[in-house]
Amino acid sequence: MNDLGDAADGPDVSGVRDVRTVVVGAGQAGLSAGYFLRRAGLRSGTDFVVLDHSPGAGGAWQFRWPSLTYGKAHRVHELPGMPLGDADPDRPSAEVVGEYFARYEREFDLDVRRPVDVTAVREGVAGRLRVETDAGVWSTRTLINATGTWDRPFLPYYPGQETFLGRQLHTAEYRGSAEFAGKHVLVVGGGTSAVQLLMELAEVARTTWLTRRPPVFHSAPFDQEWGRSAVALVEDRVRRGLPPQSVVSVTGLAATDAIRDAQVRGVLRPEPVFDRITPRGVAWSDGRTLDADVILWATGFRAALDHLAPLKLREPGGGVRLDGTRVVKDPRIHLVGYGPSASTIGANRAGRSAVREIRAFLATRTAEPTSERSFERVH
Repeated sequence: MNDLGDAADGPDVSGVRDVRTVVVGAGQAGLSAGYFLRRAGLRSGTDFVVLDHSPGAGGAWQFRWPSLTYGKAHRVHELPGMPLGDADPDRPSAEVVGEYFARYEREFDLDVRRPVDVTAVREGVAGRLRVETDAGVWSTRTLINATGTWDRPFLPYYPGQETFLGRQLHTAEYRGSAEFAGKHVLVVGGGTSAVQLLMELAEVARTTWLTRRPPVFHSAPFDQEWGRSAVALVEDRVRRGLPPQSVVSVTGLAATDAIRDAQVRGVLRPEPVFDRITPRGVAWSDGRTLDADVILWATGFRAALDHLAPLKLREPGGGVRLDGTRVVKDPRIHLVGYGPSASTIGANRAGRSAVREIRAFLATRTAEPTSERSFERVH
């Protein structure tokens, strides 16, 4: 038994492995949580385990299209305790971040188990959580969920969508512009991905940009005060149990030199989104039609939380209500990389915050008077 009254990691007679904490997901938020768990004195693989369903290190970055170079990507905030270092801006961001994350896992001995699919988290025995996976079952006192959104691309429905004779794909499936050369591509969505893909596709194809709301471009710097205000708006929705909006949807789009140039060239000229889809393209209620070869949905993602459904954590508003990172309905569970912590810098802070609260939670639920001694201070 360890100092908090938990058995060491390993199967009991039923094949269930006991740990104090399970971390689900090894992207920015999951690795940050793992780092702070190690700083708190917990042993990876014994006191806690990190489960990741991806084939390799890199979180969602490993799936980004090859033409999204490190220089074009949003700034990747460094993980706690290790600088990213100088990276070639012309290398694919998937390679740069994948290598950095892999190095980080080795440096801090996080022993990420992959590929492991977490299928369900249920109520277990004696107040514990039962984490069911395709690699076995873990019993845990607490859980840090860091599954992000990449596995749940959002595709809105429009009448006639199934009749379209061209190709439809989400940005999650995009792998480069070459296959769209000479075609007419409709890019649907008002976020950063839509803008990036429009600028890339315009080099080889005819493009039309369609958005539900006119996009807002800001030339003012995205400083700390701006960032805090944006995060506060997202955080307010989460506190009220509403589905979170992305931080980018609150801040608007940065008007970089490349974007201003694309605007001058007419590449970033948004049109109102259509009302229905036809076999040859799209149509509006006023009778206007537009033929197209491809509809590229740059319509974002939703939080990947289906495995938590057995615990019934959602509020009537459709979201999961949080106090910090802690789920209000179940203090054993923390969501990191969700809502206000979905940005890379927010994910780091969320990992630290979650471990602090888990440390307090575990300490107050043990009869061992010396339990605090097993934890170093979490900075």
